[in-house]
Amino acid sequence: MTVYATENIRNIAVVGHSDTGKTSLVSALLFDSGAVNRLCKVDDANTTTDFDDDEHDRKITINTAVAYIEHREVKVNLIDVPGYGIFSTDAMQGLRVADAALMMISAVGGIEVQTEKMWKAAASFDLPVLFAVNLMDRDRASYSRVVEALQKKYGREVTPLQLPIGEESNFSGVVDLVSGKAFTWEHDESGKVTEADVPGDMADDVASAREALMEMVAEQDEELMEKYLEEGELDAETFAGGLKNAITARELFPVFALAAAKNIGIQPLMDAMVDLAPSPDWRPVRATVDGEEREFAVSSDSPFAAYVFKSISDPFAGHITLMRVFSGGVATDANVSNSTRDSAERLSAMSIAQGKDLEHVTELAAGDIGALPKLKDTHTGDTLCEAKQNIKLAPVAIP
Repeated sequence: MTVYATENIRNIAVVGHSDTGKTSLVSALLFDSGAVNRLCKVDDANTTTDFDDDEHDRKITINTAVAYIEHREVKVNLIDVPGYGIFSTDAMQGLRVADAALMMISAVGGIEVQTEKMWKAAASFDLPVLFAVNLMDRDRASYSRVVEALQKKYGREVTPLQLPIGEESNFSGVVDLVSGKAFTWEHDESGKVTEADVPGDMADDVASAREALMEMVAEQDEELMEKYLEEGELDAETFAGGLKNAITARELFPVFALAAAKNIGIQPLMDAMVDLAPSPDWRPVRATVDGEEREFAVSSDSPFAAYVFKSISDPFAGHITLMRVFSGGVATDANVSNSTRDSAERLSAMSIAQGKDLEHVTELAAGDIGALPKLKDTHTGDTLCEAKQNIKLAPVAIP
């Protein structure tokens, strides 16, 4: 397994209300990126991130799980969190270690209870939010209705980056407003994407929506606004850079359209994860050191500090601990401190997780997510740090 540098890592929590297709999206991302060799289904009880027997029986996500894809030489860690309110604490733990939230919205149901809870949670962590309007192939699906509801609820900063080609059973693709290109898919779940011409009957709507998007991007920066007013538009590089900066600063919240279970609309979303979501070094790490607040850069030069966000009991591997390295790199077999419990731990057999499957690695860079077996005295919410240091990361408040 390649050890990815911090700038080539993305940590994205897939959140939202139950039955909006979070696990189905993760499955499609894994398949289309080549991480798995078939499109797994929740109904078939074979998805990578739902591996508990209770999850298979109930066909819902109960536990936060981690998987990853490799796309354009970037590692994207996908944190699949539960959508039922009773498991909100687990979802909060997933958001705690993410650098962006991908909010799944039903194209039929629109904004629901857990949508609002996860929106507030993402705001409390100051995370960028990307909206994915899923289930576009269902009866009574409406992209425009959902976008209008999102803008009414969360402001005009909620900005479509795509327009759907067709809706309900006719949903077959999207028009990317940034590039002006159209992409279509067959309804065979293969995920094979074809670049196409923008449908003639959509040309006016696409031109209008693209101009509105460019204006929104320009509004967020005085220099961009001056350039836009002088030249009438932004060049491709300036447009893309301004869009990413606005998303990272929570000034814009992009909206995408897809049908995850049918494997439609996935590749443009993968590109957006790489191009628009921030890398882990987008902001410094805040921690307490010997009772004093301090900040560390997310780099290998900073002292090692990691947050434990999930503990799993596996019948074969035993106790597995999932952690996010917030600062400093770490190598396997390192001796570290658990500053929360004032104890020592050895990070033997350090791995990365693909659902329940673990792949051994020799090291993890700052910002990456890893798995540790059989730690003797470490639990969810604990901080692991360099030996003889007293660095503590703020844990998620558990009701």
